[in-house]
Amino acid sequence: MGMHNWGPKSLLDTARLALTCSGRLRKKHQDSHGLWKHKAMQKYLETLSKEYERVSHLLNAGSVSDFEEKSLKRRHADLSPVAAVFQEIKEAEREVQELEAMRKELDSRDEKQLLELALEEKETLDKKINTLCKKLFQSLVPKQKYDRSPVILEVTAGRTTGGDICQQFTKEMFEMYQNYADYKSWTFDILNYTPAEIGGLHHAAAQISGDDVYRHLKYEGGTHRVQRIPETGLSSRMQRIHTGTMSVIVLPQPEEVDIKVDSKDLRIDTFRAKGAGGQHVNKTDSAVRIVHLPTGLAVECQQERSQQMNREIALRTLRAKLYQQIIEKQLSQEQSARKLQLGTRAQSERIRTYNFTQDRVTDHRISYDARNIKEILSGKEALDKLINRLLEFAEVEALTEYLENLQSLERGGS
Repeated sequence: MGMHNWGPKSLLDTARLALTCSGRLRKKHQDSHGLWKHKAMQKYLETLSKEYERVSHLLNAGSVSDFEEKSLKRRHADLSPVAAVFQEIKEAEREVQELEAMRKELDSRDEKQLLELALEEKETLDKKINTLCKKLFQSLVPKQKYDRSPVILEVTAGRTTGGDICQQFTKEMFEMYQNYADYKSWTFDILNYTPAEIGGLHHAAAQISGDDVYRHLKYEGGTHRVQRIPETGLSSRMQRIHTGTMSVIVLPQPEEVDIKVDSKDLRIDTFRAKGAGGQHVNKTDSAVRIVHLPTGLAVECQQERSQQMNREIALRTLRAKLYQQIIEKQLSQEQSARKLQLGTRAQSERIRTYNFTQDRVTDHRISYDARNIKEILSGKEALDKLINRLLEFAEVEALTEYLENLQSLERGGS
């Protein structure tokens, strides 16, 4: 359920067109519990709760027309989960207040054992409230229509004086996403894989399908930086740290959209597929490169032995890139100055640093540090935790912006 369905349509249209955030980082609302305490959020949720009660009353009264009843039932279904979680949080907070009052009495009586039990119960309730707040805000944040889409994920090695450091890092990153797809029970189909001569990777692309793939990967798009001491060569003997980069592009692929590509706008080249070290692994020209002449976009595929299959995969990738341009135009019209940019935008922006010498991964958009690089590169729980931290931050930012827009409109109308 998107929150754009809740308020007066004209009000939100005005907010989207006329208002943007200042771009400053709102630190006090960067967590779900902090945003819950926001006065505007409390007021907004109280309004929704009262509307839910009013809609329920009208439906129970049975005094509305068939057309009104249909509309009210849709509204009731939208508001029901939010109202339920809102009441759960309120009830949990009342229990916390009762425990606080009990704790003060226990302090005066010096009931140590009961005091410890009360503190444990309060910690449990605090965790419950935090979990419920996250659940509530996930339902409030407007859902992007691409969130449930499969994606094409591309990785490309950068260039550095450090030799093969970028190619090796690109290979590790591609394997990380492949492992993450397995961890999330997604399907990971390699479309293109161009290895480097010394065991690394120049470029690769894969189609990833499953539940909410784009929602989880949309913030991975951008430049990823690595800092490490190379394992071989002069730099390794001198313990010199080298810096390299690789880029990630995440292209959503909504199934219902078909981008028309005119054959006269395409230049199609064929060549022999190459393996590691540059040697030819196929005696026929099965690899395909397609250039879209109007835009200059180029894609290639050499994974299959059949030229026809490689051609179909390359066309699918090209359509995804062309569709990406349409998405970016749509998003640029709505995109605010929030600190956290969508993964489909600002692809050249450095988003994350992997510092091997300090065993630390830093996401620069949310000032978040995570230890144990190997755990994150394994593509399992540690990476999922980082990605969910990004999602939560983005949701809180979106809701904070929304509340600020409403407050601005209220002040403007008063």
